[in-house]
Amino acid sequence: MDMDKDQKKKLKAQYKNNEQDEIRASIPMSIDNLKDLLSFLNRESAPECDHTLKESIEFIESRKLNPEVIVPWLGEHGGFCDCEVIYNVYDDVGEIVGWHLDENS
Repeated sequence: MDMDKDQKKKLKAQYKNNEQDEIRASIPMSIDNLKDLLSFLNRESAPECDHTLKESIEFIESRKLNPEVIVPWLGEHGGFCDCEVIYNVYDDVGEIVGWHLDENS
């Protein structure tokens, strides 16, 4: 018996919501801080990525957050350097935090 398209769509949406809930629950900082981190890394005056998390860690420490908790989480989402945080981590959390690459805010 084939599932109809609507059922498939519902299941897919449900799966995506569950996945997003899991990611949301795993974020080791507030959504606002994560949004601010993405904006900070994506600012016009940001230095070219030097293949480290220097900028991310600077931001994390400036907010009195714990890099020992946050850095491994960024890595789990493909963020092993500052530009990967913008692209890979953003892919996982952009929708959740309501932040879009083409926005400056």
